[in-house]
Amino acid sequence: MNVNLFKPHPWHGIPYGANFPESVTAYIEMVPSDTVKYEIDKATGYRKVDRPQKFSNIVPALYGFIPQTFCDHQVAEFAALKSGKTVIKGDGDPLDICVLTERFISSGDILVEAIPIGGFRMIDKGEADDKIIAVLKQDEIYGAFKDVSDCPSTLINRLKHYFLTYKNMPGQTDKAVEITHVYGQADALEVIRRSISDYDAKFKSHLTIGV
Repeated sequence: MNVNLFKPHPWHGIPYGANFPESVTAYIEMVPSDTVKYEIDKATGYRKVDRPQKFSNIVPALYGFIPQTFCDHQVAEFAALKSGKTVIKGDGDPLDICVLTERFISSGDILVEAIPIGGFRMIDKGEADDKIIAVLKQDEIYGAFKDVSDCPSTLINRLKHYFLTYKNMPGQTDKAVEITHVYGQADALEVIRRSISDYDAKFKSHLTIGV
């Protein structure tokens, strides 16, 4: 058995999965019980506290990103094509993913195998900021979902509400974040492919990593 004695960088050092895009590895930064917003420090790869949650918003699913992905020109091009909006670029981060599971998982900084079923076409101040929706592989409840259309509308609305409000101050009227579409599995898989291509174009020339 080959053992890695050094912790790989969650963004650059962990494979996105051999069966991508139909099945992907997801690095989980946050879970629904978190009262602060965690995110990866891009330089060190350690999970850090970004800020306390400003209000009562609770992320309604496991939340993190797909390793070795990057939201740049190809992701932005697809968002513009599908939405008809002016999308300047991707947000410059790895591709975000929400993973649905019926099980209580108490902390982030973990890896899970996830099955993408759809996503949100989110545009944040002219930047593509897609959110992939996935289910935890072999989950007893959500594992049967094959497409976002299988999800109850209340669950989708809960996810949408979180992303549309978690940056807003009370009384704020200028909503910079917009979800133009809730899309199904086919579009989700295309977004993942494009985010991998964007990553390769940005990083593969000077990073030695595996898939």
